[in-house]
Formats: sequence, structure tokens, C-alpha cells
Amino acid sequence: MADAFRAVFGRACAGVWSAPGRVNLLGEHTDYNGGSVLPLALPLRTWAAAAPRADGLLRLHSALFPGEPVEVAAAGLAPGAVRGWAAYPAGVAWALRRAGYGTGGADVHVETDVPLGAGLSSSAALEVAVALALTGAVEREADRLVLARLVREAEHAFAGVPCGIMDQAAAACCTTGHVLHLRTRDLALRQVPFDPVAHGLRLLVVDTGVAHALRDGAYAARRAGCEAGARALGVRLLCDLDPGQLDGALGALDEPLRPLVRHVVTEEERVGRAVARLEAGDPRSVGGLLTAGHASLRDDFAVSCAELDLAVAAALRAGALGARMTGGGFGGSAVVLAEEAAAGRVGREVAAAFAAAGHRPPRVLPVEPGDGARRDL
Repeated sequence: MADAFRAVFGRACAGVWSAPGRVNLLGEHTDYNGGSVLPLALPLRTWAAAAPRADGLLRLHSALFPGEPVEVAAAGLAPGAVRGWAAYPAGVAWALRRAGYGTGGADVHVETDVPLGAGLSSSAALEVAVALALTGAVEREADRLVLARLVREAEHAFAGVPCGIMDQAAAACCTTGHVLHLRTRDLALRQVPFDPVAHGLRLLVVDTGVAHALRDGAYAARRAGCEAGARALGVRLLCDLDPGQLDGALGALDEPLRPLVRHVVTEEERVGRAVARLEAGDPRSVGGLLTAGHASLRDDFAVSCAELDLAVAAALRAGALGARMTGGGFGGSAVVLAEEAAAGRVGREVAAAFAAAGHRPPRVLPVEPGDGARRDL
């Protein structure tokens, strides 16, 4: 990274920072409804090398998009001023400046091995890595959750994605050997032990190769439906609804809103059960919760797709303990929990099912909960 930075900008960087992609074990589409989520950091990361500039220019370069750096005056940053991939790091610089972090001009070079569009939060990894680089290059410390909130604001304003806080918080705050239990209503978090290998298990991520795009309106429509459901029920957020009230609440709603509300309330309940089972040292029993979560996302929230459903079904046929789509949906990846002895068979069966259906080969990655954002150089 340091050599690449010098090759692009002709000078040394002040350091290199990185942030991981994430996979969400449970808690899908609950984050913007005031609920809880259980993400973990992947070994796949995005790196940002940076150095400050005295002339107020922000120059952004990516190894994925070769060519001359995107250049903009830091003081002139505003939503809509930068398009394409550079909108994400430019939005981070804008949010940091507005929050008083004093980051001015900078040169930034980024590289990643987080696949784009796979539902593994490549955008949050980029945003958090750049936030650490811009603040670290001028030796400014910032609380990790504060950074997560700022870069979420940047994604809303610059990229036009009305996402929740989960992805950014996961990239910033996850720790090795744990899932992050984040309660989004008040941003309370705690680390919950999750070490599949120590229990003779494997966690697999299946990248279907179907790129998801959250800006096409489907994600925003689900969020708007959840907000409409909360208004109709007289609660601020759907996760304010007690599960015992669900049946009565569904009867008071118009039909289009019922499945959205049912998914959110039952998914929040599944997260609570998963946390209790992990803290009791019983990760195997979480498998059934994953599968139930997929059924809810497929049937109630309607954010799955044929490839995700096939990956889940094939994994379960091969003996997986549980499987579900992960991420915002409409493509991306599935997460599978399997016995270590069955993991190879699960991967082969998923690949064979995709071949038989005429789909492009999936990428099957064994993963373990890893580090959140950090300085690497």
C-alpha cells in the first residue's frame, strides 16, 4: 500500500489503515427499525493509505478504478459534487469536516479484497477505512461509534442509500472471536463470543455472484413500508412492538404492511434467542434460527432471489445446520453454519446446484470472526 501510494502521488504516505467487510449472522432489516443485529468482521478488508495536503485539495485514487485521481476542493464538498466510487470517500471527508474534525486536503489511495455487490458491506469498509485514514493522517483520534455514525451520514447524503448503522458499526467495532451485538436504538454494543472452529463448526459465506444494488429503490421501499407500519401502529419504531402484541398488530394493518412488520418483529426475537444461545456456549443451536430468518426474508420481506434460495436449499440438503441470505438482499451472499466435517460437502453441493441451474459458479469462503478497523502501518 505504501509503495502503491508513492507510485500514484509521488511521495510517502503518513500511514495505512484498514477496515473489514462484514457478514451479518442474524438481524436483517432490523437496524433501521430500532432493533438489534449480530454482525462479524470478515478477513476480507479495504485499505486506505493517506497523507495530508496543505493546499486544501482532496485527491482520491482506487486500484479498482485505474486512471488519474479524482480531485476536488475539500472546502467545496457537498452532496452531488462527486459521482461514482469517489462519492463514498468524498462523503466521508465532507461528514468529518462538518463534525469539526478539521480534515482538510489529503491524498488517499485505496485497495480492497472485499467483493463489490456481494452483500458483504464493501461500501462501509471503504468509508470506515477512509475515515480512519483522514483522521489518522492528521493525528486526530475519534471514537469508533462516532465515526460509524458520521460515515453512515455520508452514505445517506452522498451515495443516496438510506442504510442503517449496522455495516459501519461492524466495520469500526468488531473484534476477533466475537459477533457484535449492536442495539441500534441507543447504539449500545457488546461483544458476544462466537468461535465456530473451537466448537468443531465452520461458517461459510456463499457469494452468489449476483450483484445487489440498494440504490434501485427496492431497499428504500421496504424501509418506507416499515415506517408506515410503525405509524399505523402508533409506535416510533417497529422494534418497540412487543412480540406478544404481534398478532393483534397484524390484524390492524393493511395487507401490504403485514409481512414487513411480521419479519421485523420476529427477526428481532431471533436475534435475542441467538445471543442467549451463544452466551450459553451452544452455537450449533443457532443454525435453525438462520434458516427461519431466511424463510422470513424470502416470504415476508421479499428480498431474496433465486440464487440465494438455491444456495440455502442446497446447503441444507448437504447437511448444514442452518443457512440464510445475508445483507440487504436482491442478490449478494448467503451465510451457512455447518459441522466442520460437512463443510466441504456443503460447498461442493452448492456449486453443483448452481451448475445444474446454469448459474455462474458461486464463491464459497470459510470465514472466522476477525478484527474491526485498525492502523496497519
